[in-house]
Amino acid sequence: MTSRDYKLLIFDWDGTVMDSVSHIVHCIKLAAAEMGLEILPDERIKGIIGLGLTEAIDALYPGRGSAFHRELADRYRDHYLPPGPSPTPLFDGARETLETLRGAGYRLAVATGKGRSGLDRVLDETGLRPLFQATRTSDVTRSKPDPLMLHQILEELETGVSDALMIGDTEWDLVMAANAGMDALGVTYGVHDAERLVRHHPVGCIDAITELPAWLGCSGAAC
Repeated sequence: MTSRDYKLLIFDWDGTVMDSVSHIVHCIKLAAAEMGLEILPDERIKGIIGLGLTEAIDALYPGRGSAFHRELADRYRDHYLPPGPSPTPLFDGARETLETLRGAGYRLAVATGKGRSGLDRVLDETGLRPLFQATRTSDVTRSKPDPLMLHQILEELETGVSDALMIGDTEWDLVMAANAGMDALGVTYGVHDAERLVRHHPVGCIDAITELPAWLGCSGAAC
């Protein structure tokens, strides 16, 4: 398959569309401090971005019970969800890139480790909701790298797996796509670097979201 043959582009959110990695790390540290937990290094926290929140907490602070997971998750959301004076930014050119791809006839979707309330908030804050035909979050399906959210998106949009491309910045995105039998494109400007991404055999990697139309063979609003 050439890159021109894809009909559906499925995006991860944090670290792929939105430049939110530092905000996530900061909020996890605040929540951990409130509970008197060890404050982990930034790189270790970054490594779990992309997983569902419960799975991420268990990876950072293993061996705790469900009550611990709920409390830390609630404290994290208390810090992350309230709108601040400066909304979390999109990556440079993300909005224009998504608009170009929709104009070129691609269908767009989101498959994210965020919770539904968090994704709904940022879709509304950014005004990007109309661009996406389907969205899945880890709290309404299963966390990456389980492929269920991809299967659900394909079923909802009546699209074959060979017509879809998963786009993400973490190995969780690429492994999820592989588990679904779907091609994946890595982006190197988010959480995981190119060396870590290529271990999972993506069909390619890009260094900025603005490179995506050219990688797909699009020029302006036409392909």
